[in-house]
Amino acid sequence: MSSQRYNVVVVGGGNAGLSVLNYLLRKEPSLSIALIEPSETHYYQPAWTLVGGGAYKVEDTIRPEKKYVPSQITWIKDYVETFEPEQNAVITRKGSRITYDFLVVAPGIQLDWHKIAGLPEWLGKNGICSVYTPETAVYTHQVMESLSGRGQALFTAPGTPVKCGGAPKKIMFLTADNLRRRGLLKPGLVHFYSAGTVIFAVKKYADALLKVIERYGIETHFKHELIAVDGERKIATFENRNTNPPQKVEVPFEMLHVVPPQSAPDFIKRSPLSVPNNPLGWVDVNPYTLQHVRYPNIFSLGDAANLPTSKTGAAIRKQVKVLAENLLYALRSRTLDLGEKAHRYNGYSACPIITGYGKLILAEFDYDLVPQETFPFDQSKERYSMWLLKREVLPRMYWWAILRGRMQG
Repeated sequence: MSSQRYNVVVVGGGNAGLSVLNYLLRKEPSLSIALIEPSETHYYQPAWTLVGGGAYKVEDTIRPEKKYVPSQITWIKDYVETFEPEQNAVITRKGSRITYDFLVVAPGIQLDWHKIAGLPEWLGKNGICSVYTPETAVYTHQVMESLSGRGQALFTAPGTPVKCGGAPKKIMFLTADNLRRRGLLKPGLVHFYSAGTVIFAVKKYADALLKVIERYGIETHFKHELIAVDGERKIATFENRNTNPPQKVEVPFEMLHVVPPQSAPDFIKRSPLSVPNNPLGWVDVNPYTLQHVRYPNIFSLGDAANLPTSKTGAAIRKQVKVLAENLLYALRSRTLDLGEKAHRYNGYSACPIITGYGKLILAEFDYDLVPQETFPFDQSKERYSMWLLKREVLPRMYWWAILRGRMQG
């Protein structure tokens, strides 16, 4: 078994991992850093909703990973098999043993399609779609354009945390607006089935979204978890948890947009880094310092971390500086006790909620669900300017600044 040691090892080359390592290098160019990431392709996932709505090209969401990995980084193109935190080591699938002074865990989130019976074999067929992969996002737009207005369009949200919790609502509103433009929209044609209990956690934005739902005549069904899909009969089965005991409800559809249940990657779940007795397996970190609660030279951020806020790219942007500055302080001062010197993350997250073509509500909030708005106007109002921010400005910021560690904090 080969062995290598680095000042910092970063697991995961997505938004969180690349942003952190580039930020660290900008602050401390002498650091020896290894990135463990098997994929040579990087995706700008926030635009997949726009791809599903036909307002963005899928090829513009895909770029080579190597463009964002600095030459002085050691890029290990392998999968993590397990962690040995007591020995400061990561073991890869190919048998390499990578040791570290500090570890940053940022592997992203796992899409658990298999937890919905029938979904893996029917996804991408017979009107069953999702904006959670580039291929199915393209298919989502095909399904949207083929809607006749005679069958129901169903949009689901699971009971687990998901990356971009606004995605099911965004593609639902785009579909409703598409139907409206074609003269096919009518009350009760579009349905939202959510395992949750509210349309949005922050009341200010929830009130605004309820008006959008009313405008489109969308019917909402809360505490309904999608549990099975019959693609041949085009029937979705939900578990209605408003009753005791819960009841199964079968709903026919012309279009079924699925947001799958999600969890930490399996190699995190079975590791000592995860939250004890938590089936979703999130990395167990202090929500303010992003430092692991049991292994102080390990930090985590992004979708895999056990942070009680929405899993969004905007949240990662704020987390990067907090994590990196805390890691650098520990490294320079040679102490793992951050104390009052710790940078603290307040739970900031943002969700640009598309409400139609050329319309967007920009929700920004913290751990306490208090709005933390950037612009000097009411962001709960639908605006064309915010649509342009989502479609034109944010992708450019992502590729040219955020991934390169230039726009954190």
